[in-house]
Amino acid sequence: MQLDSYVVACDLARLVKGAGGRAIAVGGWVRDQFLALESKDIDIEVFGLAPSRLEKLLRSTFRVSAVGRAFGVLKVWTPGLDDAIDVSVPRREHKTGSGHKGFEIDADPMMSFKEASRRRDLTINAMGIDLVTRELLDPSGGYKDLQSRLLRAVDPTTFVEDPLRVLRVAQFAARLLFRPVPELVELCRGLDLLELPRERLYEELRKLLIKGKKPAVGFQFLRRAGQLRIFPELELLADLPQDPKWHPEGCVFTHTMLSINAAAADRIGHDEEDFIVALAVLCHDFGKPSTTKFEDGHWRAIGHCQAGEEPTRSFLARVANQPRLVNAVVPLVVEHLAPAQLFEAQAGAPAIRRLARRVNIHRLVRVARADHLGRATKESMRRKFPAGDWLLARARDLEVQHHAPPPILLGRHLIQQGLKPGPHLGELLRRAYEAQTDGQVTNVEEGLEFLGLLPRDT
Repeated sequence: MQLDSYVVACDLARLVKGAGGRAIAVGGWVRDQFLALESKDIDIEVFGLAPSRLEKLLRSTFRVSAVGRAFGVLKVWTPGLDDAIDVSVPRREHKTGSGHKGFEIDADPMMSFKEASRRRDLTINAMGIDLVTRELLDPSGGYKDLQSRLLRAVDPTTFVEDPLRVLRVAQFAARLLFRPVPELVELCRGLDLLELPRERLYEELRKLLIKGKKPAVGFQFLRRAGQLRIFPELELLADLPQDPKWHPEGCVFTHTMLSINAAAADRIGHDEEDFIVALAVLCHDFGKPSTTKFEDGHWRAIGHCQAGEEPTRSFLARVANQPRLVNAVVPLVVEHLAPAQLFEAQAGAPAIRRLARRVNIHRLVRVARADHLGRATKESMRRKFPAGDWLLARARDLEVQHHAPPPILLGRHLIQQGLKPGPHLGELLRRAYEAQTDGQVTNVEEGLEFLGLLPRDT
């Protein structure tokens, strides 16, 4: 039987109350209830019970894993519940060093909810709900800020202790389309994001790109707060001119922001695929700073696709350093103009097969569509991308929309013709595969004939 985490949380709260404690739902789950957003994860803070007593109490009814016993953090399961419920006791945090990990943490179950909530970042994340009485606890005015669609720091003195919060503000601005108040922008301006570890930078960037309704809102906030420097390749796009004939919307940064919003509107619901496409769209014009020139009365960026490879690799190495991700994103950046170019040339099957050998065409069309829609031209404003529709249809017909055509002629076919294994087979197979790409080879027999390996009497 599938159990609802809220039902289990309420059972847990009643158990805690019976022992003299108070269980309060905190954080994102509370916020999302008021926004009518689906939220499966419930975090609970238990007041009035020492960590050791709380753990013993919960073990009497639930499965418990003490993943953070030193900090009073427990994970609680029960049969039929897919995801664990995080249960903790209130804690004090003292800044002891740089970065988001430079804290000394002390559990203190006897502190008040108001005092405990001071360590949270934003007022909308600092509300609590008593799971027994249904009382809303809101010492920071988070509910009012929710109604006003504002992002505000709970406590300016504690907010600035963790630079990661700058990226969280960007993420929530993009996800909820809430406006950071001027005081929050100034707080963020003074923090040093360069001390953040790559793993946390990656996590927040991923959330921004795959959860943000309009990811551009987050990046525009970073620019306003003077923190776009954490992504120098992106910062170079700000105010970089483009020819108004093709880009009447303005500079390269403006175009990129419109493009990543277009990519967000075109998500397919597969987080990994959507993230790869969003990253490629974010990086697709990284080659323009090094190639933009004013010639014959026009701004041009000839060769910017190829020039984008190096800064894209640099960007990805700094935020992810995942070869799989790099290998997926870089070809999309290098080839992002290919759909329009092939459509204009009405290219044949060989050219499309060659493209499929270099890049995933389905992803590429999504990237190129976002690039096309991220403009203010009349054609783009029609929200159509004929080049992408044409290329995807042709790639489907050729069965290469997701991968390169598999080779027809294999090593075993050559060995069956009496050839001995060795490096020379690789060269023969390469030649046969090139011929297959050009449409000269459509079956094994044609491949062998192309290589001159069929017996003379055939």
